[in-house]
Amino acid sequence: MLHALFDLGPSSRQELARHTGLSQATVTTLVGEFLAEGVLHIAAMERNAVGRPYERLTINADRGRVVGVDVAETYVDATVYDLALGVLGRHEAALDEHQHDQAYVIDGIVGAIEAALDADGTDRDRIVGVGVSMPGHVQHDAGVSVFAPNWNWHDVHIEELLAERLRLPVYVDNPLKAAILSEMWFGVGRVVDSMAVVNIGTGVGAGIAIEGTLVRGSTNNAGEWGHTLLMLDGRPCRCGRHGCVEAYVGAPGLEATLAEIDPSHPALGRPGQRDFVESVAGGLAAGDPVLRELVRRTGRCLAAALGDLVNLLNVPKVTLTGWLPEALAPWLVPAVRDELPRHVLPGSLPGLTVELSEVPGNAVGLGMAAFTLEQFLARLGLVSPARTRPQPGAQTAQPIG
Repeated sequence: MLHALFDLGPSSRQELARHTGLSQATVTTLVGEFLAEGVLHIAAMERNAVGRPYERLTINADRGRVVGVDVAETYVDATVYDLALGVLGRHEAALDEHQHDQAYVIDGIVGAIEAALDADGTDRDRIVGVGVSMPGHVQHDAGVSVFAPNWNWHDVHIEELLAERLRLPVYVDNPLKAAILSEMWFGVGRVVDSMAVVNIGTGVGAGIAIEGTLVRGSTNNAGEWGHTLLMLDGRPCRCGRHGCVEAYVGAPGLEATLAEIDPSHPALGRPGQRDFVESVAGGLAAGDPVLRELVRRTGRCLAAALGDLVNLLNVPKVTLTGWLPEALAPWLVPAVRDELPRHVLPGSLPGLTVELSEVPGNAVGLGMAAFTLEQFLARLGLVSPARTRPQPGAQTAQPIG
């Protein structure tokens, strides 16, 4: 129901029934529950040429506020949303990538959230929940950061620590799960029900949806595609293995490749990873031939790794998200597209597209806000959807290509 309203906008009960495949009676019952809790409201009364007037329903954006937080090794991005997931306030704060202790990271998260709330002027009593993505392996149902390799964290009860500091309901998950949920609700998931979202920054991973269902795996660790093998006995990876995808297409991997091409290049030696990538983007725009070679090699590695992903899952859509592909998209995406057909089996190639995600704003923060909204509905006693795919018989969009 909620997903349908995000898709359709203000809708009648009949339109919701057609879109979801639910019976008219079920839709009427659900609408009544949502209205009673103030989650929906009546946007307008309309009348056909004949017959009784009917109500057009919409999400009550003013029912509360949710906060979606994207925590990475180099930054914290906190966004305040209304209940219809419209952006109200945002704040991004840098994290020192060399600082790993829990107190420092938690202070950074709390500070970014408080700054975002101040930017919007939101009263804390209006916040219905805070969703926080944490890098690495996260046990979302227990709120535990099981393993964050870059910080050397093991079994940190991050949800409990943040809830104690914020005095608000907190939900913690992995950024790959958040990115794929936002793509399912607000990106290519509007037209296809199987897809992969590849998130690239310091780390690399893939959020996966198959037939409208988010893939978590048995321990919520599905999607660690960045730690699959690209090159036997290759570069050391921070996970402890050698030759992982991440070691070649993550930001540190790009630095290592550039050092192999030209150890004296001025883009090297920057104080942080994002400074390095911004320098690369500027050099590419200026036509630097060394950096063009860097993109060619990186695009080749990324295309080979994506070929394995597509051959395994047979998804028709791959979207790229994260601060690194956003900065390098004009050069990196064409390089990947040119190389990809050499690595994808013919049966999986028809209709396959690779593109920069069009999910607005921070896809991870938006996905965490959507998870938090589901948690809020569950606390109200409203059933939270386990699937985002319409039921059989519902009207569905046709795949592209």
